[in-house]
Amino acid sequence: MTEHIPNVLPYIKELKDTWRRQDFTFTKAQQEEYDLLLATRRERVKQFYAEGRVFRGSYKAKEEDI
Repeated sequence: MTEHIPNVLPYIKELKDTWRRQDFTFTKAQQEEYDLLLATRRERVKQFYAEGRVFRGSYKAKEEDI
């Protein structure tokens, strides 16, 4: 299901808003959906790191910290 969703962040935000309205509890189905979306997002972020698509800071900024 989530492999075909281009951006899971709006769905995660919607579930978090629902969670707040429901006194900070999920139903079993909502918890499963949230866990699946979160796992998908984490995999996507890992892929970005593997592909080198994440900004890691400039070289100059790293020199100044030393």
